[in-house]
Order: sequence, then structure tokens, then C-alpha cells
Amino acid sequence: MCGIFGAIGPDAESLAKKATVSLAHRGPDGSGSFFAAEARLGLAQTRLAIQDLGVTATQPMTDPAGLATIIFNGEIYNFHELRNQLASGYEFRSSGDTEVILAAYLRWGDDMLGKLNGIFAFAIYDHRQRSVLLARDGLGVKPLYCLQTKSHFAFASEIKALLQVPDFDRSLDLQGISQYLTYLYSPGEHTPFKYVQKFPPGHAVRLLDGVKIREWCFYELPYEQEPLPFTVKGAADELKNRLDTAIERQMISDAPLGAFLSGGLDSSAICALAQRQLGSRRLDCFTIDVRLPVNSQEGFVDDLPYARLAAKALGLNLHVAEVSQDKLLDLEKLVWHLDEPQADPAALNNFYICQFARQQGIKVLLSGAGGDDIFTGYRRHQALDFERYWQWMPAPVKESLAYLSGHAPPATSWGRRIQKAFRQATLSPQERMVGYFQWIDQGRLKSLWSKEIKAAGNLPDSNAPLIKALQSLPAGTLELNQMLYLEAKYFLTDHNLNYTDKMSMAAGVEVRVPFLDRDLIDFATRLPVDYKQHGRVGKWIFRKSMEGILPQEIIYRPKTGFGIPLRGWMMVKDNRIEADYLSRQSIINRGLFDPDEVHKLIADNRSGYVDASYVILALACVEIWCRQYHDV
Repeated sequence: MCGIFGAIGPDAESLAKKATVSLAHRGPDGSGSFFAAEARLGLAQTRLAIQDLGVTATQPMTDPAGLATIIFNGEIYNFHELRNQLASGYEFRSSGDTEVILAAYLRWGDDMLGKLNGIFAFAIYDHRQRSVLLARDGLGVKPLYCLQTKSHFAFASEIKALLQVPDFDRSLDLQGISQYLTYLYSPGEHTPFKYVQKFPPGHAVRLLDGVKIREWCFYELPYEQEPLPFTVKGAADELKNRLDTAIERQMISDAPLGAFLSGGLDSSAICALAQRQLGSRRLDCFTIDVRLPVNSQEGFVDDLPYARLAAKALGLNLHVAEVSQDKLLDLEKLVWHLDEPQADPAALNNFYICQFARQQGIKVLLSGAGGDDIFTGYRRHQALDFERYWQWMPAPVKESLAYLSGHAPPATSWGRRIQKAFRQATLSPQERMVGYFQWIDQGRLKSLWSKEIKAAGNLPDSNAPLIKALQSLPAGTLELNQMLYLEAKYFLTDHNLNYTDKMSMAAGVEVRVPFLDRDLIDFATRLPVDYKQHGRVGKWIFRKSMEGILPQEIIYRPKTGFGIPLRGWMMVKDNRIEADYLSRQSIINRGLFDPDEVHKLIADNRSGYVDASYVILALACVEIWCRQYHDV
């Protein structure tokens, strides 16, 4: 894992050298830069050494013949197989995966993208053509941002590395900000900056003198294919075998390796299969103890007892990081590392676990991220399954359900679920599906904008990217597969994977995600939907595959996740969010929101009239982000 940066335009060489400073946390083991005067191209990379720990794997890397130069962030898990195919025509000087990508490009050109099984963001400068190939892995596990100015095209692993580009216009993107408030993250290409975009997952672009001469998609989630004709036992066995293979691939490392262990099904399965491959050597696993009080208002339970149960049953070496509540609400640290106003403090849990693992000498952690997104597991999957029982109802009945659901108590977890399920009963199926991902009613969101923005008209539509994605699917795509498509394309990529990468790299740790192995994804997307969400049981076939491997208490425990007492914290008057980030003067100075409407939302949340704690947090994160990135 690394940090990468590239710039095409004036002063590209000095920009590349400066970038190694802003990306140093992503590469504590070394850095380097490259300049091609004929193309006005500067490339930079900071290195976290995982494969081939010696100097032979230093980047930027140029092949022996001087034909191409690469900067690369990520891991290619099938690089040994590819290396064997390439050995007859290329003299390798290193033992890692970076040079394999370089050799593959020189052998197969752009077609090599379809042969890579891994997580990556890389740029290859072709000295012969004076062009640049830029690419990002199919699910966007590794981040990549692009900036277009009047005189520069630049790209980087993190937005903070782009701030140095001299003609960077820091105008805000209201569409992106609208999405952060609606979803707590921004699905798709939008960021808070008008001229910075996220490079799409599974895409590549060919650049010549900073101009795109070709752009294409080399990987798309294959939900349009026919389901596989597996029996229950056959599907369960195949799933276990593919996950086992994915874990074996992703355990390849020249640096010490461990795993996350929350005690949930996904992380426990990863640890169980990884431990089997280690034999007598015990796998080092990491979890967190935040010493939270039991609070039904939050809707989560303590994971730690389950993590200890799994560790004991599987013979794992469990390490527990103890973290105080104040650290879990360090919003300035949260926003700075994420680069975006992503309002989920659970990301800090990830940071503290990775930091603790690194202190124990671990540089690589296996993660269970992605299991819920490809096999189901979220409550919205269960809610979607139950829609069929009321979709046939006449419009007046649906209207009554929508009205009555508004009176369910949002201060309770069951009240929030009822509101989520029925508040949009009268909308179209696509709008209703998108609504499951939203944290605020769109009418209420529009009321939050400042009078000046409202007067200008054309308020942003937060639904647009998800609706467009649904419309791109083939007619007849089953509803659950539509939702899983949105999960993987947006919630997983732009929320979970973004904070997993940023927070782990801030601690100098690489995180790998076996559930997102390309072969496993191709299998999971073609499973019958009732093998995934089986009535009220999510991950049904995955649970079947783990019987006999994990304790029953782990396999069939209720879904939970890392949690913090945010709702309870928001009930305390005079907290820093209200006193500083969302004070009346701060809101007026920023000019984005209406201070009366924001404070009405805060009051309605405190009275229990609405459940808006996370939206209020998102508003605060936007202000923090502006102070850190926009105002400098």
C-alpha cells in the first residue's frame, strides 16, 4: 500500500516532490519522484513496504528497457501466476507485484487490466507514446481523486495532496455537499470541491498532454447474469472454497499480518479460515473495547464478548485496544484523515485498531468488509423483502401507512425502522429503494439551505446518482439484486472502503478485503436471491457454509456493528457541535445553511420529534471540512 500523485502541466516536477510530504503517512517506508520533461509529467509515490521489502521494489519504477514507468498503490493477489506467464519475455529485477503490472502492460497493453485480481490505483507513463494510463480497481478499494484546472491535470490517493496545485479553484460543489448530508457520504464522483472528482471504480483513462483521449470501463458488477444452478449444499461448499482461496491469496505478505475480529460472522469467518492456513501458528487478531454503556436508543450491542468467544473457539491470539469515548468523537481527526466530510465516527474505531496493531508490529490486517454488501446483512435487505406483503395495497392505504409511520418514536431503534420502511410508501419503487439509504427527508434537506442558495434555484438532487445507477440495470433485475448493486457500487465503495483505507493508512497499516476477491464477487452476484436473504435471515447461504467451522452463537448472532453513543451525546446541551461548528455565527459566516432551520432541526432531534443526530453530525463535518480544506 502506498500513496500516489501525478501532475501534468507547469512545475509538475516540484509538485510531485511536494506531494511526498502530504502523502508521507501513507508511505512511512520511503518515497520517490519521477519527471518526464517531454510530457511535463511529474509522478510521486510514498511507500508502505509489504511485498519485496528491499530497494528493488522502490517506486516510481521503470522497466529495464526504459519503455514505461509506474506508480502503484495496492496489491495484486494473482501476481505470481501472472509473473510465471510473463517470465519468458521479461527479466524481473524485483520479487513483488509492482513490476508484474509493468511487465503485463508491456506484454498486453491495456488488455492487462482484465487480468488483474487485486486492489489498485496506478498510473503508467508510456515513454514511447508520451501518454499516461490511469486505472482504479473494480470496486474502488483504493481511492483515487482527479483535479482538472486551466493549466493542470492532477491525480492523487488523497485530496490533501492536490491542494498544492497552484491554480486550484476551491469552489464548493453543492451536489456533493447535499449527498454528504443525505447519505453521510457522497455516492459517485462528487466531492465537496467542484473541480475534484473521484475516479470511477473499474475505469481507466488514457491521457496525452493532460487531455483524455480514451476513457473506458474494464469492470462492472455482473448482476445481469443468470443465477447459477447450485443446490444449497453445492452453493455453500463453493462459497467456502472460494472464500478460502481468496484468503490464501490475500495472506501473501513479506510483512507481519493479522486480522480484524469484531466477533461478527464476517470477521470471524475470515479469521477461522486464515487460522486453518497458518496451522500451529496463532493468528493475531484485533478488536476494540470502547467501554460503552448499554443504550437501547443507539440500537447496538457490545461486540467484545463475541470477539472473545470467537478467539477462544478458534485458537486466535486476540489483542484488545482500549479507547476512551472522547477519542471516538474527535471529529477534526476524523474529517482530516477522511479527506471528505464523511459523518461516521465508527471510522475512528478503525483507526485506533490499526494504530494498536501497528504498535504490535503488524502492517497488514485482513478485514470482513464487504460481506454484508454482497451476501446481504443490513436491515434494509430484510425490509425490502417484506415490501412484497404491502406493495399490492391501494394508494390510500399506503398514504395512511406513510402518515402513521411518521408518529413512530424515532428515539427508539424499532421506531426508526418503522419510519424507514413506510415513510416513502407512496413513492415509485426506485425512489423507495434509494430512500433506504437516506438519513434525511429530501423536503427537510431543502429547507436547510441558506436563503441565498434557495433564491438561486436549482437545488441539488441527492437522489440522482442512485436513480441513474438503477436505471442502468437490465429490465427485470430482481429488487434485492438492485439494492445489492447500490450497496457495492456506492455504500461499500464511497463509505466503508473509503474510511477503511484512509484510517488504516493513517496508522501505517494495509487492510485487505477477501470478500471482494474478483472470483468470489463473480460467484456471489450469481447466487439466487433467496440464498442470500432467506425471509428474515440475511447471509443465509453464507451462514450455511460456516456451519461446522464457527460456533453457532457466532453464526446466528444478531447483526450489529461498531457503535458510539452519538444519539445520547447529541441530547446533551452545549456540546461542541452546537457551541462551535454549528453556532449561529459559524453558519452565517459559511453561507451554506439557514441558521434558523439548522437549530430547529437540532431542537426537533433533542425533543424526539425526528431522528437527526447523524444529519446534524454531517452538518458539523461539512463545517470542519471547510475549515481544514476550503479556508486554507
